[in-house]
Amino acid sequence: MYNQLHTVLKPLLTKLYHHEVVGAHNIPADSGAILASNHVSFIDSIFLPLAAPRQVFFLAKNDYFTTPGLKGRMMKWFFTEVGQLPMDRTGGAASTASLQRAIDALKEGKLVGIYPEGTRSPDARLYRAKVGVARLAIAAGVPIVPVAQFGNEEVQAPGSNKLRLKNTKGQPIRIKTIIGEPIDTSTYLGKEDDWAAARELADIVMQRISEMTGRAIVPVYAGDVKKLMESQGLTALQASDQLVSRQQPGE
Repeated sequence: MYNQLHTVLKPLLTKLYHHEVVGAHNIPADSGAILASNHVSFIDSIFLPLAAPRQVFFLAKNDYFTTPGLKGRMMKWFFTEVGQLPMDRTGGAASTASLQRAIDALKEGKLVGIYPEGTRSPDARLYRAKVGVARLAIAAGVPIVPVAQFGNEEVQAPGSNKLRLKNTKGQPIRIKTIIGEPIDTSTYLGKEDDWAAARELADIVMQRISEMTGRAIVPVYAGDVKKLMESQGLTALQASDQLVSRQQPGE
């Protein structure tokens, strides 16, 4: 199904949204690698695979595979058919098993797509990376290819399920995907359990994405911002400012 969707969607969406791809040659042709991208909407997981010369496997939240009922069965069938890898985020043995599936896929030479921030940005800004992207790359011994996606938030605004053909000014939407040079992770081999090493590499990845997008990194986790927004009815800016003000020096 992945190949069929790719064949149908690529020419259609390229024409509808003038999708421009820069740097596709930076993706390894036949070896495992992580594609690490900024994340603002569900359609990021559509435009990124369309930009890649070979199949991209994503770590998808476990809910897509465990939801009960007819809708759940349809979701499980679809995400399985397009090569998604279920990710259990509850921690412990279940999360470890999920990560191992991704490590195995990378060692088999596959491309795995990851959003370092761990969740969609609530306002299209960049947020601090989780260390999972680094630990996965170190454990599998593969490079991390930074990716910057532009214009996706105009097609699907953060927090919205609505798709648009034109921007808020009534103009055609232009999507651009920039694929950067791979980040060599070989100096970190054997350090997947070293939190400081993983933190350093994750920050390097996010800094590269920041340089490619031209957007600064908000020094807090997007997931924490979204929780505060929900619990206190704040905007993303208000919530992030509050969290930043709580930080201790050096955090």
